[in-house]
Amino acid sequence: MTNTLKIYCVNISEYVEVAGGETLGELAARLRPRLGFEPISARVNNKNEALAFPLYQPKMVEFLPVTSPSGHRSYVRSLCMVLYRAVSRLLPAARLSIEHSMSRGYFCTLGPGTDCTAATVARIQNEMRRIVEADMPLERTEALTADAIEIFRRQGLDDKVRLLETTHELYTTYYTLDGICDSFYGTLAPRTGMLTDWELRPFKDGFLLVVFDPEHPGCLPEHIDQEKMYRAFTDYVLFNRIVGVRNAGELNEGIQHRRGADIVNVAEALHEKQIARISDDITERYRNGGARIVLIAGPSSSGKTTTTKRLGIQLTTNLLKPCLISLDNYFIDREKTPRDASGDYDYESLYALDLEQFNRDLNALIAGEEVELPTYNFESGRRIYTGHRMKLDHGSILLIEGIHGLNPALTAHIPEEMKYRVYVSALTTIKIDDHNWIPTTDNRLLRRIIRDHKYRGTSAVETIRRWPSVRRGEEKWIFPYQENADATFNSSLLYELSVMREVAEPILKKVPHDVVEYSEAYRLLKFLSYFTPADLRAVPSTSLLREFLGGSSFKY
Repeated sequence: MTNTLKIYCVNISEYVEVAGGETLGELAARLRPRLGFEPISARVNNKNEALAFPLYQPKMVEFLPVTSPSGHRSYVRSLCMVLYRAVSRLLPAARLSIEHSMSRGYFCTLGPGTDCTAATVARIQNEMRRIVEADMPLERTEALTADAIEIFRRQGLDDKVRLLETTHELYTTYYTLDGICDSFYGTLAPRTGMLTDWELRPFKDGFLLVVFDPEHPGCLPEHIDQEKMYRAFTDYVLFNRIVGVRNAGELNEGIQHRRGADIVNVAEALHEKQIARISDDITERYRNGGARIVLIAGPSSSGKTTTTKRLGIQLTTNLLKPCLISLDNYFIDREKTPRDASGDYDYESLYALDLEQFNRDLNALIAGEEVELPTYNFESGRRIYTGHRMKLDHGSILLIEGIHGLNPALTAHIPEEMKYRVYVSALTTIKIDDHNWIPTTDNRLLRRIIRDHKYRGTSAVETIRRWPSVRRGEEKWIFPYQENADATFNSSLLYELSVMREVAEPILKKVPHDVVEYSEAYRLLKFLSYFTPADLRAVPSTSLLREFLGGSSFKY
C-alpha cells in the first residue's frame, strides 16, 4: 500500500497530495499547467534540491524557474557538465578548465598542448548542441566518497580526487551524463533538453561559455571588453601556479601539511608588491604635474578601504602626503536615500551620495581651504560631524575611496590629468576544482556578511536579503566604468576562504530555517565546507582581510 502525504506548494499556495517516494520532477509534471513555467530545481523547506529528490515526508516546496538566481546557477552548472562531455569526446587529451566569469561569459581553457582555435571551439559547440538536442538525462548519484574518488581517478580528474581526499566527507554526490561523471556544489537540470540559450565564443587562448541573461530570458548578453580585468586575472593564475595553490584541494593540502603560514605570507607579499607598483606609477605622474587626486573604486566588500590606507603608506614612502576621504561618509540621511525597484534603499546609487556637499568640499580643498569632513553613522543612518578637519599642503595628494570613484559624473569638473583611477576587485582565481570556480560575488558576500555582523549590527539574514539589490546596483553604477581605471588591483587572497570559514560559519548557522534566506546561507555553508580551516592568527594586522575579520592595525 502506497502512503500518501501532503506537500505545501508555495507556487500555487496550496497543499497537494503525493504518493510517498514521488519525486519533485514527477510532482512538477503534474502541476506544470498551474506553475506556468518548467522548473529546473526546487526549494524544499528552504533548501535547494534537484528534481530527482524523493518525497517521503510532508514538505514545503517552491519550484524554481531558470530565471531565478538558484535556477540560473543550476542552468550554468548543467551546461558545464555538457561542455565537459563534449570536450572529453572530441579532445580526450585536453584538460578542460572553467576559470572565471569574464566579459559576460565564463572563461574556459583546454590546457597546454591543445590548440584552441575558432574551428576547435565551433566543433565543441556543435557537439554540445547535439547533446542538448538528444535530451539526455543528468543522473544524480550519492555514493561513498571512496567510490567517487575511484571514478574520478579513472577519468583523470586529479583535482577532484585531491579535493575529496582533503575534505574527508563520507558520502559524495556526483552526476552522470552519457557515461561521464562529474561533481558540482549544487543542483543540475534533470535533462539536457532544457539547456537551449547559450553559445561558445572564441576568446584569448580559450573561449567563453555565454549563457542567457536572467533579466532578459532568451537573449544572450553582448560581449564587453575587459582587457584590464583579464590581465589582472591571468597574472594571478600564473602566481597561483608558481606557488602551487591552484584549487581548494591544493590549498587544503598546504594547510594540512602546516604550510598555511607560508601561503599567507606569500599572498600578503604579492598584495604589497602590487600596491607598491601602483604607488610608484602615481608618484611618477604626480611629479610630472598630474595625479593630484587618486580615486579608488570597486564593488561592495572588495577591500577598497584597506587598499586606500595601504596605498597611502606606499605614497608616503615616496615622499608624498596622502589625505584620505571615504565617499561613504557623504551618504545622505537614510530616509532620503533613493529606492530600488524592490523598494529597498539603493545605497549603490550615485544619488545616495550628497554630491553637492562632496563637490563643495572637494573644490574648497583644491583651493587650499581647510574643510571639516563628515562621518556617516551606519547604525543610525545619519551623517555627523565630529571635528575632523583637512587641509591640503604642498606635496599633499588626495585619496578618495568609494564605489563611484570611476564614474565620470562624480568628478566631472576636475581635469583628467589631475585624476588617477584605481579599480579594486576581489577577482578570486583559486578554484574548487577544474570545473567549479569560485564566484567573485560569493567571496565578497561572505566578506560582507562577516563585516556587517561585526561592525554594523546587521544579521546574515538582512545582508543576504539585500545582496540582490547590491548586485543590481553594481551592474548599473560600478561595472560599466571599471575599464576606465589606470590600474586594477586584485584584492583576493588565495587563502582567505580557509580563514573566513570558522568566522562565517557561526554567523550563517544563526539564519533561521523558516526564512527564504536559509537556502543561501545553507549554500554558502556547503561552499565553505570544501576548505580546510586556517589559523586566523597567521593573518597580519595590515592584511586587507582584517578589514572584515577584525584585528586590523588600521583605524576604520
